[in-house]
Amino acid sequence: MTEKTLAIFESKKIRRYYEEKTEVWYFSLIDVVEVLTGSINPTDYFKKLRKRDIELGDYLGTNCPQVEMLTETGKKRKLQAAGTSSG
Repeated sequence: MTEKTLAIFESKKIRRYYEEKTEVWYFSLIDVVEVLTGSINPTDYFKKLRKRDIELGDYLGTNCPQVEMLTETGKKRKLQAAGTSSG
């Protein structure tokens, strides 16, 4: 069984997903970028960041899976996510 909920950080919502099988929380990278940068367009900010820093882009592409989460409109979309495990 998996659990999908929101986390609140400084009054901002961060989508997250808990994979019970692996016991890992996954957080939406777009939501984290929005909270940390205050960007009004975090998706564009994230794309430009990955494009400017090739090494970071490669790391994120390899180590940050696409995880299905709900959008604000209630639709399920695969979003790039970062897990809480270090392995």
